[in-house]
Amino acid sequence: MEVLRTPDERFVNLPGYPFEPHYAEVGGLRMHYVDEGQGSPIVCFHGEPSWSYLYRKLLPPLVDAGHRVICPDLAGFGRSDKPADFGWYSYDRHVEQVAGVLDGLDLSGATVVVQDWGGPIGLRWAVENADRVDRLVVMNTGLFTGRVSKGFLRWRAFAEQNPDLPVGLVLQGGTATELSPDVVAAYEAPFPDAASKAAAATFPLLVPIDGAAPGAAEMTAVMDELARWEKPVLVAFSDSDPVFPSPKAGQMFVDLIPGAAEQLVIEGAAHFLQEDRGEVIAAAILEWMR
Repeated sequence: MEVLRTPDERFVNLPGYPFEPHYAEVGGLRMHYVDEGQGSPIVCFHGEPSWSYLYRKLLPPLVDAGHRVICPDLAGFGRSDKPADFGWYSYDRHVEQVAGVLDGLDLSGATVVVQDWGGPIGLRWAVENADRVDRLVVMNTGLFTGRVSKGFLRWRAFAEQNPDLPVGLVLQGGTATELSPDVVAAYEAPFPDAASKAAAATFPLLVPIDGAAPGAAEMTAVMDELARWEKPVLVAFSDSDPVFPSPKAGQMFVDLIPGAAEQLVIEGAAHFLQEDRGEVIAAAILEWMR
């Protein structure tokens, strides 16, 4: 299997991202994660087609408040290794790879923060490791059990027809704020060519579009576990996300999870709310934890 590794020089002097890289070998791949600060752990799961750079605005205030913040890059994203074979990627594989990273970090009392594809992956990790998790923060995500919208099918068709996914364009299209050219370049840094984008191009194709598709049963099982989850849950969705519209998408989690409080609406943010309102979200998480 061909495995690509993005050259280190592409990650030099990225704006707002001074964090030292950390690596773990999992399943024959070198997996990258950010690990900053000391104290109770906060584990942040990114989605499509971003990487740990998405959480750079949350990291300083959370660390300054006395927390250890861990942001893994999923397989095929960020500074993690990138199998070039589309067929290598699956929901199970993504969960297994990131679980291998976190299993080596001796975590307990963790707060798990998820968004986009980080939801299905991070929430599954959380319910399968419930003895290590004290809280959940659920943002702009969903659990896909076979029903999808026409809008999603258009996005899926676009990704299928454009394997050289325009990452910067996707990030800008999913934010309410105008991204500077250097920030767009930072999101594109992990992907120097089309071959390195296999994971990003594959993610839309991994969403189950019917109940018999791979992943549907596993995500249904995660929903079943969340329906019994009584630990604290913060549901925070933005007010202008066309993918997960407010307030309906967030209310689904509020209604599902016994431990969830009233939904928090993040104003002035789109799909990538960490980019639009990262500092606001960090402050909200800290206030909620207190």
